[in-house]
Order: sequence, then C-alpha cells, then structure tokens
Amino acid sequence: MPVAITSGPDGALWFTEANKIGRVTTSGVFTEYTIPTANSLPYGISSGSDSAVWFTENGANKIGRVTTSGTFTEYAIPSANSSPDGIAAGPDGALWFTEQYTGKIGRVTTAGTFTEYSTSSAGSFPSGITVGPDGALWFTENNSIGRMTTSGTLTEYTIPTAASATQHITVGPDGALWFAEYVGKIGRVTTAGTFTEYAAPTVGGGPWGIATGSDGNLWFTVWQTSANIGKLTPTGTLTDYPASSSPQNITAGPDGALWFTETAGNKIGRFSPQ
Repeated sequence: MPVAITSGPDGALWFTEANKIGRVTTSGVFTEYTIPTANSLPYGISSGSDSAVWFTENGANKIGRVTTSGTFTEYAIPSANSSPDGIAAGPDGALWFTEQYTGKIGRVTTAGTFTEYSTSSAGSFPSGITVGPDGALWFTENNSIGRMTTSGTLTEYTIPTAASATQHITVGPDGALWFAEYVGKIGRVTTAGTFTEYAAPTVGGGPWGIATGSDGNLWFTVWQTSANIGKLTPTGTLTDYPASSSPQNITAGPDGALWFTETAGNKIGRFSPQ
C-alpha cells in the first residue's frame, strides 16, 4: 500500500508504505527501509533542507527522518493523537506538517525542535501542505484553504463549493495554488484568495493528489471511485488517462515524468506527459 511520493535529494523517488520508506530509481530499481517504530503508518513525505527525507508517522504520532543510506531518526510530536498527514520543506529550512485531529500546523527543525500553531478550530482537519510563491505555507482544510507565514500568522479562505473535501495542494505554473477536491473538482486560488473551480471529467471521480508537470500543466490522481490520471491546463482544459489501479498521490520526477503511487495495485507508476 504505497501512499505518498516525492522526488528525493539523490535523484530517486521516495515513497511511504506500510511501516517502510521505499526508494525507486528512475529505471525502476527498488530499495525499502523498515521504520524503527512498529505500526507507524507513514503518510506524507518530503525532501528536507538537510539532504534527508522526512515523513509523517500517522499511527505513531511522530515525524520521521531517513538519510539516503537508510538511517532513521524519529521525533515525537508534542500534541498527542495529532494524526500528522502532509509535510513540506519550508523556506526557513524547517519541515512544516499538518495535524488532522488537533487542527494544527506543526513545524519541526532539522534538529528536532517543534512549534505548533492552531488553525481556526480543532475540526478544521488540515491535510495537504506546500510552500507558496509568496514564501508562506499553504494547506487544505475541510472546506477552506489556509495560509500561514513562517512566523505563524494565519489566514483562511472559504472554498466556494461546500463540503469540498480538499486533499492535496501544489503551486501551479501560473503562480497560483491548485488543489484537489474529492467531491470531483480541481480548485485554484490566487495568493490574494480568489477562487476558480473546474469539474473533473470523470463522473463520480475523486481527485486526490496533484502536481505540476514538466509540461506546464497540472496533473492529478483520481482515487478509488475510478482509476485515472487527469491533466488540467492552466486555462481549464481537462483530459483523463486511465491508470491500472487506485492512483493516490503524484509528484514530478527528476526525469520529467509524473510518478504516482497505486495503493491497491502495490505499484509505483510513471506517466510521461510528452
């Protein structure tokens, strides 16, 4: 069950799976490293400023770090039962992550020092997170997009579609933030808080992961309800491509391709946008 995926500092793709961190080269060679804490349920993953790979441990309530040679360090999150989800390397050199159950945004330095900031409520359920073009952290909530500066100042913008069930978020080629809505839409919000939404072409489809490709388009996964990889141009033209099984998260690889996890198929997929 591979879940999240990112480009690593060593030119390979790194991903989370059941109590392991996996690595796959662009030629398809795998290595897997077992996380020291049992039943840790790793989820989000990101390259850090220290040339290591950082990840959230949803089941263990920890933030993990693994070097490219497979050495682990784990740090316990101060808030209990926080359910850490997404993680991203911030412009300040720290790692920033979402805490779903506590409704907080967490920050951890590469030395393991934590700071936590509350969003509007414990029920905000923050999920995906990325660094915006304005140097702030942008993240998805139940029905809002949040923005937090590195000093902890929070702004939240309500998404036009109610109960949109937002998932992952990325910076688009146009300098706006683009995000997946599980209700069947792809959303766009400018750094000033102006929204546009586009209906996904697959009827009943659930967009989940999203990334900007080397071709200047947005690419997203349609998870569970259908098995597709979607393409969205910055002007709003949508195209669907069938995938083999339950694509969940997606990232741009160092080879110019899109790489994605297939949870049900136990595979890592590669899609060339050219």
